[in-house]
Amino acid sequence: MTQFAANTSVSASASRDEIERTLTRYGADQFLYGWQDNAAMVGFRMEGRHVKFVLAMPARDDRRFTHHSRGARTADAAAKEWDQAVRQRWRALALVIKAKLEAVESGISIFEDEFLANIVLPGAGQSVGDWMRPQIAEAYRIGTMPPLLPMLPSPSKGDR
Repeated sequence: MTQFAANTSVSASASRDEIERTLTRYGADQFLYGWQDNAAMVGFRMEGRHVKFVLAMPARDDRRFTHHSRGARTADAAAKEWDQAVRQRWRALALVIKAKLEAVESGISIFEDEFLANIVLPGAGQSVGDWMRPQIAEAYRIGTMPPLLPMLPSPSKGDR
């Protein structure tokens, strides 16, 4: 399988700028970007919802950057390989956001469906996806859905 934009020459900053312009064009009224360690985050507000995408960045010392089939790469060559991987990730994120917004704009989908996992829940800054993933895993582990109202006792068989 080929990776989207694997050989892009578009810089990460140009892709971030494109994301911001795209969000503005489709109606976002807030935008933010930041990074920490090996992750970057893009956030925005649209249709009354706060949305965030956390973009994991590859580790600079990953062997795929530091080595090739003939041995170790030079530091400069490794840095170029890493930069290419970062550019590719930013291009992919720009594509995903643009595609989701166009699906909503074209009436193919609705905003909440397209961005559900990335919508930030009030209070903790946690996304719906962050909140749901452990619950989904647990439901599959035990083979049943959690009770809708867990604070109520389970009905007896005669009550069903």
